[in-house]
Amino acid sequence: MKKFKLFTTILVAAFVFILSACGTSKTSGGEESKDKTLRVVTDAAYAPFEYQDKGEVVGFDIDFINAVAKQAGYKVKVEHVGWDPLFVEIKGKTADIGISSITINDKRKQTYDFSVPYFLSTNKIMIPKDSPIKSAEDLKDKVVAVQNGTTGQEAVEKLLGAENKNLKKFKDNNLAIMELKGGGADAVVADNTVIEEYVKNNPKENFVIIEDEAAFDKEFYGLLFPKGSKLKADFDKAIKEVMENGEYAKIYKKWFKVDPDLTEVKTQQK
Repeated sequence: MKKFKLFTTILVAAFVFILSACGTSKTSGGEESKDKTLRVVTDAAYAPFEYQDKGEVVGFDIDFINAVAKQAGYKVKVEHVGWDPLFVEIKGKTADIGISSITINDKRKQTYDFSVPYFLSTNKIMIPKDSPIKSAEDLKDKVVAVQNGTTGQEAVEKLLGAENKNLKKFKDNNLAIMELKGGGADAVVADNTVIEEYVKNNPKENFVIIEDEAAFDKEFYGLLFPKGSKLKADFDKAIKEVMENGEYAKIYKKWFKVDPDLTEVKTQQK
């Protein structure tokens, strides 16, 4: 009997200790505290924003999320999971944040929460230098490669129709570009910075970029959160702070070699 009482006392004490320890990793709102390393998921196939270099995920977005997390007082670990799995993980709350050049739009807002915008982008057209294509209108009788599930795909679907056989959808933007290089497509439509970077780094391939402001809307990237995430407020504040303290400009210039113009991005943050 004494042994049983002693065992019970030890068991209760251990249980209280465990609960106490668990309490140190939770906030009053039930969210994980800043002591916990947040799991950040990405699709590392979108240079220069996120890509893999010798097994390490690097890029503008990676430097950016590390700077913002540090400013907010959190630790993060970035993992490459792919484009579609990224959204599945955030929706299922198996990851805390998604970052992968993700455009903020009303359709996605129905399922996810977004941070304030941190980057301005637009879709552009990548073609061979000798192509007759001069605008988005010229794509209507051409084969166009896009990354599946992106705003580039949505933009081309508006031009060609969602079921048009000339619209080729790929798992990532690199495969879409490979299709163009191999002659299986006449053009690629994707975020301007990505295809501009590719053309700049591969001058011997003789590709050029076409801009058509009338056909493609301006887009803003944001961090992706599960619906109702309490992390959003901290990261919104931190994003604005890194833009004000010069850290954002430092990262931007590292990757794009020019100073950022944040006028429109800051307007969208209000």
